[in-house]
Amino acid sequence: MRIIKATDYKDMSRKAANIISAQIIMKPDSVLGLATGSTPIGLYEQLVEWYNKGDLDFSKISTVNLDEYKGLNRENDQSYYYFMHDHLFNHVNIRPECTNVPNGMEPDSEKECKRYEALIDSLGGADLQLLGLGHNGHIGFNEPAPVFEKATHCVDLTESTIEANKRFFASADEVPKQAYTMGIGTIMKAKKILVVVSGEDKAEIVAKAFSGDVTPEVPASILQMHQDVTVVADEAALRVLCK
Repeated sequence: MRIIKATDYKDMSRKAANIISAQIIMKPDSVLGLATGSTPIGLYEQLVEWYNKGDLDFSKISTVNLDEYKGLNRENDQSYYYFMHDHLFNHVNIRPECTNVPNGMEPDSEKECKRYEALIDSLGGADLQLLGLGHNGHIGFNEPAPVFEKATHCVDLTESTIEANKRFFASADEVPKQAYTMGIGTIMKAKKILVVVSGEDKAEIVAKAFSGDVTPEVPASILQMHQDVTVVADEAALRVLCK
């Protein structure tokens, strides 16, 4: 595991975007596993800026997103489908048919999870998987649990995750209570993994996830077992790990 220290959020975003842009340049037909949330926004803005300068070409890229709320349609501005189009897909020359997000409107959880897992397998898995890190150590929507979930599955969101996400909705009651997410096993099949973390409020979980015991109670701790993980975090997020 490589830890790259950034001075602040902007520096973290640029350093992480450098890693993704290098992947695109070295392998123009890469499969990128993408994440949503507030942390990757600056990274996506940087990629769009470089695309506009002519430095990047997304025309052969395929993407698979980590997760999607169950029950939100694509037009809902809090859906991850909407997020990805708003922050990246609508601003670069990626082919729409090559972008993939779980279908949150599929009511049959088993059907959708099998479909999405088969889709990822058909693409050969992610060449590079981008991840954020939740306050409770979740990656994707893989919440603390007695065991590591292997494949794409439907998860009941914890109260802490619902609480963290309610700022995006008019009220806590509107926050979806379930989501489709890649499993830990699916994530671990990625050839490379890139984790982005920012803020002092993540310092304790960064230390626990990346230097503590490997346990499903801290889902991100499994990343210690992957052969190619890079963590790009700002000084505040690394305060405990690198003290």
